[in-house]
Amino acid sequence: MAKAYLVGSGIAALAAAAFLIRDGGFDGSDIHLFEEQRRIGGGLDADGTAHTGYSVRGGLMFEAEYRCTYDLLSGIPSLDDPAVSVTQEFLAEHERFAWDDPARLVDGDGRVVDTRSTGFSERDRLDLARCLATPEAHLDGRRISDCFGEHFFTTNFWFLWCSTFALQPWHSAIEFRRHLKRFLHLLPEFATLSGVHRPRYNPYDSVVRPLTAWLLARGVTVHTGCRVVDVAFTPGHRDITVAALSLSRLGRDERIAVAPDDLVLVTNGSMADSVSVGSHTSPPRPPRPRSDAWLLWHRLARGRDDFGNPDAFDKRVQESRVESFTVTTEDPGVFLDALAKFGGHGPGHGGPMTFTGSDWLLTIVADGRPVHPGQPDGVGVWWGYALHPGRAGNRTPKPMTMCSGREILEEVLHHLRLDEAVAARVLATSTVVPCLMPYATSQFLARRRDDRPDVVPEGSVNLAFIGQFAEVPADATFTVEYSVRTAWTAVARLLGLDRQPPAVYKGHHDPHVLVAALETVHRR
Repeated sequence: MAKAYLVGSGIAALAAAAFLIRDGGFDGSDIHLFEEQRRIGGGLDADGTAHTGYSVRGGLMFEAEYRCTYDLLSGIPSLDDPAVSVTQEFLAEHERFAWDDPARLVDGDGRVVDTRSTGFSERDRLDLARCLATPEAHLDGRRISDCFGEHFFTTNFWFLWCSTFALQPWHSAIEFRRHLKRFLHLLPEFATLSGVHRPRYNPYDSVVRPLTAWLLARGVTVHTGCRVVDVAFTPGHRDITVAALSLSRLGRDERIAVAPDDLVLVTNGSMADSVSVGSHTSPPRPPRPRSDAWLLWHRLARGRDDFGNPDAFDKRVQESRVESFTVTTEDPGVFLDALAKFGGHGPGHGGPMTFTGSDWLLTIVADGRPVHPGQPDGVGVWWGYALHPGRAGNRTPKPMTMCSGREILEEVLHHLRLDEAVAARVLATSTVVPCLMPYATSQFLARRRDDRPDVVPEGSVNLAFIGQFAEVPADATFTVEYSVRTAWTAVARLLGLDRQPPAVYKGHHDPHVLVAALETVHRR
């Protein structure tokens, strides 16, 4: 029987292992995942306790047209109820707790912004239409700011869009255009995000753990603390055929021979690399050097034009870093009641709240639902993130990257302008864990079309690339759907399967979607 070797253990690798079993007929015992870290899940991570403070790197956005992801998770049982699939759990949670937040944006004076208007000028509308109509080939290497005037980046639309997808003016115009086309159908509800689906808990417990449990039950082996150092190819062949993997496990070097019938799926690059976690009293440590997720890609791409260009994504940390923070509170009612009163939403329905006057560009998410399974009664968890962590704060005269968890919470409370007694109570009963992610938006950096390798390079016999830095035309990065689609594509093409991934949803080809989007863009 052929074997499959997967580099990494993020959602792309986990999904690929599942597709190999479900569609490819592989026995789980013939599938091996190699993970450099001690913990699996890649960017979908969660940790901590109610006593020390929980830590969640970020949230998870799903929507009805995540065709690959929902197809995969429809066959994965929920850990809470094995009779229910993870997909059914997502849909049920959306029925119970759809976001409906009238306070999606808050201005610099602490007032809720009326987001029924996009805030566009006529030039903004023309620039948006021009960007959508421009062929992708003409946006090679261009940034979003190359396509729009300064006013565009002050509009309600931009604050809603950038805080949802973590896009910045200096990011790729290609990626911005893809996101516009991919999520155009959500535009009429974008102010409240009522069309967005959310997991029951954090991404790790809602997706990674049930998927991993399913794989382990079928004999899949996950080698943690084991990094793939290099990939050797069969010499003298025009085709691309992996012949061996070089590993480092617990300080010892190993070599695995790879047969032509075996498969090697490489997660090239990592948006979760060099993550640093601080504490309530101390900031995160400065980022450490890049891990082998990047170094391996550099080795593979050296001297080749068809394996992409990692230099386009891992050299500009100042443009790709995001900092998040998780708040664990022993008296959740005080903060949540004050926030519900401020935002005008019911329990469980409060969506992201972005402070447009924040120099850090802060967003918080506090809907009152449990974030972790087994979270004790009387303990609340909410979280937030900043897209400009390198700037000085409005209250705190230093960059967020140099702030402790408590100082970050003080900055948030400054923008909420809560009653002093309420703010003091929140500070006294909360533990805040900050998390600095240097490469969080590296897949958005301005790039050229060939900077990401094809999922299955031309001429490849047994090698594929998966994850956020493999190329899938028309789909949008920074989503679980993108990673799952690369996994399905890799397995289906390498094995020559009839069952291929469903087509990317193209709402911009639907007249009803276009009319609704045009009406939204022209609201005043």
